Amino acid sequence: MSELDVQIPSAFDPFADANAADSAAGTKEYVHVRVQQRNGRKCLTTVQGLKKQYSYSKILKDLKKEFCCNGTVVQDPELGQVIQLQGDQRKNVSTFLIQAGIVKKENIKLHGF
Repeated sequence: MSELDVQIPSAFDPFADANAADSAAGTKEYVHVRVQQRNGRKCLTTVQGLKKQYSYSKILKDLKKEFCCNGTVVQDPELGQVIQLQGDQRKNVSTFLIQAGIVKKENIKLHGF
């Protein structure tokens, strides 16, 4: 029995290293551009994850004028402010954000069908 007296830690967290690695990887902020199906052929494009320093209303105004669609800024309790646009505007929004210098290309995630 004296050979087997090994101390086994009872409070071992096997994911401690993974959580520490994720905290460093989570510093890269992504802008998520999603499309949601409404009814029939109608779609809704949402943009979330923009930095707080930008004026969402001014970005929305430029997007609406550029793509001839309607939109709004919605306050979500979990996600913060989210821009909603009518129609499938994923590619248009991503190119607009890159050309305007708001987001780098590698920080944009496109989601949808």
